Order: sequence, then C-alpha cells, then structure tokens
Amino acid sequence: MSETAVLAEDVDVVYTGRQSTKRALDGLNLSIAPGAVHAILGPNGAGKTTFIRVATTLLIPTSGRVFVHGLDVVRQAGSVRDIIGVAGQYATVDESLTGRENLLLTGTLYGLSREERAARAVDLLERFDLVDAADRATKTYSGGMRRRLDLAASLTGDPQVLFLDEPTTGLDVRTRNALWEEVRAIADRGVTIVLTTQYLEEADALASRISIIDAGRVVVEGTPAELKSTVGEEILTLKPVDNHLLGTLAEAVGGEIVEGTVRARTARHGVTSVLETALAVGPLSSVTTTTASLDDVFLAYTGHIAEDEQPPAPTSRWGRRR
Repeated sequence: MSETAVLAEDVDVVYTGRQSTKRALDGLNLSIAPGAVHAILGPNGAGKTTFIRVATTLLIPTSGRVFVHGLDVVRQAGSVRDIIGVAGQYATVDESLTGRENLLLTGTLYGLSREERAARAVDLLERFDLVDAADRATKTYSGGMRRRLDLAASLTGDPQVLFLDEPTTGLDVRTRNALWEEVRAIADRGVTIVLTTQYLEEADALASRISIIDAGRVVVEGTPAELKSTVGEEILTLKPVDNHLLGTLAEAVGGEIVEGTVRARTARHGVTSVLETALAVGPLSSVTTTTASLDDVFLAYTGHIAEDEQPPAPTSRWGRRR
C-alpha cells in the first residue's frame, strides 16, 4: 500500500472566461494518510469541491499532479476510479428505480458480476437500514434515506478511498448524527475518508486530521487539538457599550469583529491583560469566555466565519473504464 492515500503536488486550476480569469486552486499541496478521516475546511469559494473533482478524475487540473494510492488521476484515471467511491452534495440516485435497483445499477457500472452485484446490494441495504424500503421507488424516500442510499452506492465498488463532499448538507441533526455513525463504521473498516464539510463540529467529531484551505491553497493543517492550540486556550467575546468603538476595540486587542462583538484569542493567563486593554478603549456591556473551537481556528486563519457553499450541479457516478 502507498504511504499516502491521496497526494496533491502544486495543483492549479484556472478557469478562463471571456472577460475574467478565476484561480480555483493555487499551488495546492496536500498529503492524506491511508486509513484516516481527513477533513478539508474552507470558506465559500476556497476550492474544496474543485479539489474533490480533480482527485476523483472529474476535472483535469491546469497544472500540478494528484495521486490516489500512487495512481495519477489524469494519466491513470480508469485505475483510480476502480479504487475510489464518491458521495457528493446531491444524492445521485435514480428516483424511478427502487433502492435495490439503484445499487444493482451502480454495481453494473463498476463491472461487478450479477452474483457480486446482488450480494453487495443485500449487504449494503442491511448496513444502511434500508431493507424495509429496498423495493420501493426512491422518489418515496425521505432526504435522509436518499443520502444513506447514496452513501451505500458509493461503497458498491469496495473503495480504498471514499470522497465525501458536503455529505450531510441540508439534513436535520438526527439524520446527520446517524450518518456520522455510518462514516465512523466505514473508517473502522480501514477505508480512507476525505471529507469536505460546512459544519465545523462535523470535522471535529469525525476527522483525525484537518486541512483548512483558503484562496485555493492550504493555510494550516493538523489534528483538531493541534489547531485549537494555535489560537490560544481561551477566547474572549467582548461587546462594547458604544458600538462605534468596535473597530478600535478589535485593533487594540488583536481580535476580529463578529456579529457586533469582538472575539479575541488569548492564552489562559492572558485574560486579565486583554480585559485591561479592552476597558482602556471604553466600557463593556458584556464579556464571555469560551474554550477555543474549530470556529475560532477557521476565523483566525481565513478571516471568515464558516458559511454555506452553493453546491455545484450534480455529476454522475463513475464506474470502471474498460
């Protein structure tokens, strides 16, 4: 097995239009270890989905190279598709088919024999709690059921690497938590999972390693605990009595303005110093202290709060290329 499951080297993706040029990836470098759940976070337009499209052979990069278990995603695209699974922001199921028929169709695209397709479908329907709905048309499925079926279909080819691009977008909390359990179970089987998400708590709960990207390149990377430690042990949220002082207060304490407050990162023993600096600017109407979270890491390294991305149009699932 390759020492890296996914390796990106100086990847650029540039879109050139009639009147403008957009650089979606700008020298992206990324290394993902086998068997890990690796989350990729970034603000709207950072390049997360673009990277997934390149890594899954759906988009040819302008320059640079991406490898999946040592296979070049451009030169050896067919071989890459043999060992990956993909579940995107849209559940790519055929509503006119039943759940079982969707899985059988996916098995056909992967080149499985009739017996393999049938056995794999039975196993996946059981694993994803879809047995009772297996022979119903998927147009009758709830959103959560469709998402589970889509995740099941992404495992039909028994992938070594599973790419999950915003897999729980739009789901209620209960359904999202259920899918988290499925993702953990998949990871426990040794499958490498590359996860993009707009939910920071999702990355914190699932990922052993996180890369934050902004403007098409990685700006920081580490375990959740390592990333939180880089912004200090505690975060002070300060609200001045006079809102006109927000800018001055933020500059004085080295913080960011977020929804009418100033958030300042500080080491635990630096709280008093930050408060003294803040009070020198003007009186405060409220002060709260919280432990650093991934939201604070995200804000510190991108200058943005996490926000929803507009998902791209759905793409078809790739099978084996003969």
